[in-house]
Amino acid sequence: MTATHKDFYFFSEFLARKLYHPDGSCLGRVVDLVAERVEPYPVVTGLMIRRGVRGPRAFLPWSAVSRIDPHLMVSPDSIQQSEAPERGGKMAFLREEVLDKQIVDTFGAKVVRVNDLQFLSLESQLRLVHVDVGFRGLMRRVGWKNWVSAVLRWLFAYELPDHFIPWKYVQLLSAGSGPLHLSVSQKKLGQLHPAELADILEDLGGRDRSAIFHALDTETAADTLEEIDDPKLQKALIETVTVEKASDIIEEMSEADAVDLLADLPQDTADEILDSMEEEWADDLRELLVHPEETAGGMMTTAYLGLAPDMTAAAAWQHLRDDAIDLEVIDYVYVVDGQDVLQGVVSIRDLLTSPPQKCLADIQSSRLVTVAPDADKDEAVELLAKYGFKALPVVDEQNRLTGVISFRSALEVLAPDAG
Repeated sequence: MTATHKDFYFFSEFLARKLYHPDGSCLGRVVDLVAERVEPYPVVTGLMIRRGVRGPRAFLPWSAVSRIDPHLMVSPDSIQQSEAPERGGKMAFLREEVLDKQIVDTFGAKVVRVNDLQFLSLESQLRLVHVDVGFRGLMRRVGWKNWVSAVLRWLFAYELPDHFIPWKYVQLLSAGSGPLHLSVSQKKLGQLHPAELADILEDLGGRDRSAIFHALDTETAADTLEEIDDPKLQKALIETVTVEKASDIIEEMSEADAVDLLADLPQDTADEILDSMEEEWADDLRELLVHPEETAGGMMTTAYLGLAPDMTAAAAWQHLRDDAIDLEVIDYVYVVDGQDVLQGVVSIRDLLTSPPQKCLADIQSSRLVTVAPDADKDEAVELLAKYGFKALPVVDEQNRLTGVISFRSALEVLAPDAG
């Protein structure tokens, strides 16, 4: 296949779509996709096409498809149509056997209906990775998704969410008309995370894994690395790309995740990546990498908001709005003087409820609980739990604010396997 422009496709993008010969003639419309049931994700092996409303159906191997976008097209030397493979066994006719089927849990209770299917395009293959059971999938199927999404966004500022179930949780038990089954109970269905590319990478082998990771844009690759729990897999993936791309990816990650990943890399590799980054961001990461992982300094982030005591509440709120996208700690504003000495802390609640022209010095709480950079990380976690803080400031011997430990970092210490 010479031209696929996306990583993901939906079944609704193929259904009833015209299939063209390179000379411009139409070979028919797609009426179904046939997939081979391989683990963990079935592979599309061909198209069922039909010419006219009542014409006979014919099978075309997926290898004959040369282009998906902007038109579905076959290569001129491989358009031989054949009879469809036999039903059952390893082959599944996705429209007939999966689409519109009820999914039931392991105890037989009906849960949801399959409205669409999502495929991953990988090395000229389509792999079935998710079933779409959400309203967005239904609207996509009937061609109303863009219109409905625009109306909801305009009227209610609401973004219609996706609701995917990973295929690995779905059991296609037979080729009949019966329902699909979940490999988990209905109680656990609500706990399944929607389409996470990290799940796919963790399930696939090394070659496929690298191919997917290389195809991702920088922001998506960064988000994916943050979702992967296995440091060895994170390290293996980042080492498959060039130093320049690795630096771009790590710049998009949260500061804490970026530091953890760099700390797992060989020193020479980490230094090369840091040298390729923007200087200010690299300096922040180098400062954090100095601290051992087992200390409070190794847990902290510098992505917090520190403001002067004479700044007004209104100005502070504007700073928070402007910088929020780059901050890891947004529950508090830290009040510091010109030498970064910590003066006090202002919670978001106090900032919102204070008169706009009131100075931070008059709003701040000066009863501070802090921790030293070289303190054991268990001490930091204990302080967060004892006082019920959402973040804990880290100060040096001169009481200068060097970083902040977020609740998320503390949770990773308390429950490292929670994900």
